Amino acid sequence: MSFIAACVQSTATPDIQNDIRVLTGFIREAASKGARFIATPEYCAGLDTKGGKLYPVAFVEAEHPVLPAMQALAKDLKVWLLIGSIGVKAPDGKIFNRSFMLSPSGAIAARYDKIHLFDIDLGEGRVYHESATIEAGQSAVIAPCAEGMIGLSICYDIRFPHLYRAYAQGGAELIAAPAAFTRVTGAAHWHVLQRARAIENGAYVVAPGQCGTLSGGADCYGHSLIVDPWGRVLADGGTEPGVVTAEIDLALVAETRGRIPSLTHDRRFSPACLATPEAS
Repeated sequence: MSFIAACVQSTATPDIQNDIRVLTGFIREAASKGARFIATPEYCAGLDTKGGKLYPVAFVEAEHPVLPAMQALAKDLKVWLLIGSIGVKAPDGKIFNRSFMLSPSGAIAARYDKIHLFDIDLGEGRVYHESATIEAGQSAVIAPCAEGMIGLSICYDIRFPHLYRAYAQGGAELIAAPAAFTRVTGAAHWHVLQRARAIENGAYVVAPGQCGTLSGGADCYGHSLIVDPWGRVLADGGTEPGVVTAEIDLALVAETRGRIPSLTHDRRFSPACLATPEAS
């Protein structure tokens, strides 16, 4: 019921082969520390940014160089490996921001396409328009992960709590939230959002993040986190590339949900119930 999980924290570049080499080193380091589940950040290999738009290095899935490299690594190390995301060409000319869960046999156990796209204006010219190049996913996914089940998400998804409620009520004991959070939003919201999703759902959150300055000038926050179901931060990656680990105890999920059984207390409200009554 327990295992070691690890977050890889790195800085992606437009050179996908270089990024594969960097990730391989960190994943091997995580495995040497006993990790049985290892997660990498959003767009962990091959990324450029221009004018607030994301330009991941993208291939059709069958030809993507990251997949065979990471599948071989998962099989060699006998670990569950989450590719936080890579760019996969979509039929309409855009790109899917796609996660892959790989089993210890190297097989693809699950795929997840990022549902919520980062189209925001932070002011002072910091405008991001992810949907200009990225195709939104349509399906939530719960995947096997070591001894448990994990709900898959990516970055901006973390701001939509109903997704994680559905995961927890669907049997997920862990939440994956790989990201490339901006430094501005990260400093303001990253820790609060990850801890809130853990507390609300009595689940572990594993959130590997990119750090440093990306090609094109975008700054990433780092601070890869592993948070327990009580909202305690078990590991924080700081601001530099590296690996952090923590123990996942699935018995704590059941214990926490037993202490505060909020997953069974949800009430449904129609829009009419939310209207302000007219003054009499």
